[in-house]
Amino acid sequence: MNKVLVDIQNITVGYDENIVLKNVSLKIYKQDFLGIVGPNGGGKTTLVKTILGLLKPVSGTIVFLDKEVKNRIGYMPQIHLIDRKFPILASEVIESGLMAAKNKSKSGKKEKVGAIIREMEIENISQKAIGELSGGQLQRVLLARAIVNEPELLILDEPNSYVDKRFETNFYRILKEINQRTAIVLVSHDMETVLSNAKNLAIVEETLDYKALIV
Repeated sequence: MNKVLVDIQNITVGYDENIVLKNVSLKIYKQDFLGIVGPNGGGKTTLVKTILGLLKPVSGTIVFLDKEVKNRIGYMPQIHLIDRKFPILASEVIESGLMAAKNKSKSGKKEKVGAIIREMEIENISQKAIGELSGGQLQRVLLARAIVNEPELLILDEPNSYVDKRFETNFYRILKEINQRTAIVLVSHDMETVLSNAKNLAIVEETLDYKALIV
């Protein structure tokens, strides 16, 4: 796990005059499972947005191992950001994760979507509108969308916010399987969940206060 996928050096990030992150440095390794925790407003989501390229640092740098890593980041947003009234099927949500896969044919994309639906065991809901899904079902669909293009890095923002307890154990079992081929960054306010699953820990509260090897 010593190969660095993303090297973040001394970034400062803010919104207008409001600085949210100050002089943060962090390395994300190949097959890392990095848990990011911290208080609300401490900068967790801002850090994620910066890695995704949605925010530009005021200062500092983010260096990716290569262009392929930067172009293949899977992202699962917080569930409350999803418009569940939007008329779209679960399978179509998953297929939207292949929009950047320009080298795949229509039949190739269909085959890929079918494979990930089977892997996630959601055949019974794939043709349902997202408004008909439970919170746990929607989380599985969003995870499928995030990994359908076989990302080098998977970022999950508060993934257990709406996961029902029945699915939670299975959810993290799936993540551990994915982690065998993909680096994972898990943002959560739930320290117990992070400690139970992550390999490394980062505590973010404006600065990066602590990073420790867990396992």
